[in-house]
Amino acid sequence: MTHLLEIVLRAMLVENLALVFLLGMCTYIAVSKRIETAIGLGIAVVVVQLITVPVNNLLYQYLLAPGALAWAGLPTLDLSFLALVTFIGVIAALVQVLELVLERYVPALQVRLGIYLPLLTVNCAILGASLLMVQRRYDFTESLAWGLGTGLGWALAIVLFAALRERLHYSDIPDGLQGLGMAFIVTGFLALGLSGFTGVEF
Repeated sequence: MTHLLEIVLRAMLVENLALVFLLGMCTYIAVSKRIETAIGLGIAVVVVQLITVPVNNLLYQYLLAPGALAWAGLPTLDLSFLALVTFIGVIAALVQVLELVLERYVPALQVRLGIYLPLLTVNCAILGASLLMVQRRYDFTESLAWGLGTGLGWALAIVLFAALRERLHYSDIPDGLQGLGMAFIVTGFLALGLSGFTGVEF
């Protein structure tokens, strides 16, 4: 249990996909102007990561990995080259289901997220979590913890960023730094803040 908690905390703080690996920055910058929208997207990312990473783990372990089809009498078959396409397919299906659920039960949030919700399908943070899970050879329970941690970490980053951007809206920022300039500076400071967790043993 301690090992799984360590994976979650490392994924949230030490190996944050948005602020350490800089994955998913297009959505991170675009949907962080209002804190309510950022919270909604953060929850959506947590749900997508919590489901897709373990599902992709099962698909990889039992169908795609070298020797995974030994149970079917094909011990030498290696389908790992299909991992990228398979992972994207799983992510696309889940995001489509999530969009339908939001449209049915939380239409205001679905309208506010707009095009950025279906774009989660090709968000590199979502795909990156599954690819890193394979690279690190996590088992199913570890991939579940990794998916939760990466989702919570990305959500934490975008909510903090949105809160700071709302505050900066009332600040006197020089003309040359308004908009994206200040957004990148704030992201840099957030990333520096998280770098303080580097080397911490959980």
